[in-house]
Order: sequence, then structure tokens, then C-alpha cells
Amino acid sequence: MSANSKTASKQIYQIKVTLRGSKPPIWRRLLVSEAVSLFTLHEIIQIAMGWTDSHMHQFIIAGEYYSTPSPDDLEPVIDERRHRLGHVAPAEKDKFIYEYDFGDSWEHDVVVEKIIPPEQGAKYPVCITGKRACPPEDVGGVWGYETFLAAMKDPDHEEHESYKEWWGMEFHPEALDLDDINEALQDVK
Repeated sequence: MSANSKTASKQIYQIKVTLRGSKPPIWRRLLVSEAVSLFTLHEIIQIAMGWTDSHMHQFIIAGEYYSTPSPDDLEPVIDERRHRLGHVAPAEKDKFIYEYDFGDSWEHDVVVEKIIPPEQGAKYPVCITGKRACPPEDVGGVWGYETFLAAMKDPDHEEHESYKEWWGMEFHPEALDLDDINEALQDVK
């Protein structure tokens, strides 16, 4: 294999990850290697969105379920560690679902927006833009998040004190710190 074909095989995917049902939308735009495994993509999405990787997850791609197999699985899954992003989504406009926390059911639409050559000297993965803070873990899905936001904003809301005590600090739904995200992404192998 020549050096040129080796370089050509490591294209960079610009993907957009959007939390389904979030209004206004919560999303991240990422640049990742086509060679990342789905397991590594899971790690990248966790960091970029602000999740804590405390729950189970899966990818749903063309009707197939990808995750890390476990003896506790009710249905068999395809081993996400053995499949690369470029294999399961080989073209621009390809779409799939990333689901995190089956109880809260945080579903994310993942869209391949562009496939581009790597930039010389650039480090991947990287989050290039996004909007809004990630909802807190265990808040009850999109609907629970809406209640959480309303309660945190309104001191007269019947659940204000319990949410404030549970969360322990102010919550800024518009906050997004790309520097923090990208610093954490540097540790992804």
C-alpha cells in the first residue's frame, strides 16, 4: 500500500449529533476519523454532549443494533468494537441513531454532513461547534428536562427546591464550553 492510499483511507467525517426532541435543539458538530470504532464514537459523543457514561447505550443503524455484547442482553447485538464509522455510514447524508440511557431514552440523530481529507497537523476528534448544555443525567428524558428547566427558573415552582437540592447548583441551559469539550476529547484514543 502506498503512502497516498494510506492517507486516503483516513478521511475525516463531519458529523452532527442532535438530541431528539430537544427544543430548542441541543447539538454538536464533530470532526472524527472514519476509522473510529462505534465504541470509540460512543466515547466521543459522551464527551461532546456532556454525558457521564453512567448508562447503557446502543447505535441503531439500518435496523441493526450495535453495542458491547453482554450476557444480560435480551436480544443479540452486533459488537460495536468491531465496526468502524466509515463502514456503517460510508457516504455523506448517511444517518443513524445513538441511544443513551434506556430509561430516560436520550436518542440522538447522527448525520454524516461531509467527508473531507484530514487537515495536516490537526488532531481528531474535535468538536467544532454546537448549541446548548446537555441535560443532567437521570432527569427523566426530554420531558423531565423540560420540567427541570421550568422548576429551576421559577422559585415559585412546586419542584424548585427539590430540583435545586438534587442538582446542587445553578443550571445554565445555553452554556457550552468547546474548550472543555476539546480538552477532554484529546484523551480519546
